[in-house]
Amino acid sequence: MDVRTICLGILTRGDATGYEIKKSFEEDGYQHFVEASFGSIYPALNRLTEEGLVSVREEAQEKRPDRKVYSITKAGRQALVAALMKPLPEDKHRSPFVFAMLFSHLLPPGRVTALIDAYIAYGEAKLAQSAQPKTKPQTAGERFVTGLGRAIYLTMLDYLRTHRAEIEGPAAEAAE
Repeated sequence: MDVRTICLGILTRGDATGYEIKKSFEEDGYQHFVEASFGSIYPALNRLTEEGLVSVREEAQEKRPDRKVYSITKAGRQALVAALMKPLPEDKHRSPFVFAMLFSHLLPPGRVTALIDAYIAYGEAKLAQSAQPKTKPQTAGERFVTGLGRAIYLTMLDYLRTHRAEIEGPAAEAAE
């Protein structure tokens, strides 16, 4: 999915500012679908507005510039559904950790251990984040995706803990 489609999806949950959309990417797990920075979210929102797929209104704030609040339009909902009806591209998993492990035999054993420990801590943090109470009621789809994410992190953590010796041992042997 692209940033535009994800923005439309987020806006089906309610009106939001660009900042709130970015926060959803970071806190609600949308980063698993596509990377999005302010530099990609705001241009996407501008294009969506120009195309009539979202509307925007300005809200005054004290001692700050007006904030832009975006809402999905009927045409935007139709565009989101149309995008979801298309064949989905293949999932892509990009992981600097996995790349480093591919070449772990070239690394000092302490580095391999540190990388695994850091990745376990990362997985535990993501798991804890997914367990946080939600501020809004979740749809069945949101509960499903949260559950799938939890299952993936639990499985990843189990694998790392169970199999770390298989990669730490060869790294130690290569260092000798």
